[in-house]
Amino acid sequence: MARIAGVNIPTNKRVVIALQYIHGIGPKMASEICEKVSIPAERRVNELTDAEVIQIRETIDRDYQVEGDLRRSVAMNIKRLMDLGNYRGLRHRRGLPVRGQRTHTNARTRKGPAKAIAGKKK
Repeated sequence: MARIAGVNIPTNKRVVIALQYIHGIGPKMASEICEKVSIPAERRVNELTDAEVIQIRETIDRDYQVEGDLRRSVAMNIKRLMDLGNYRGLRHRRGLPVRGQRTHTNARTRKGPAKAIAGKKK
């Protein structure tokens, strides 16, 4: 089992798919990494040599922000918005949708389970 960026990636999957198990790497970035390291798309993780695994690891460390660093920077960006007190920060603080979605109906994922209100039925 190859360990890249602190994540054990599955051994029997193709490299492009296995790299997507790392937080912050999607399909596009995974294929970019494979092109940089010059690994064919149909190669599987258990067929990689140790040198290729080290090359992938170094490429990710050098060029991409993944896992803990990415999570930390996203959390800091949200905290900065909340500290500034702008509209997006207030929506984060109140646990409401941030990107302009309606809340009269729907938005149950952000708002949590519905609370019954006395006298609401008509």
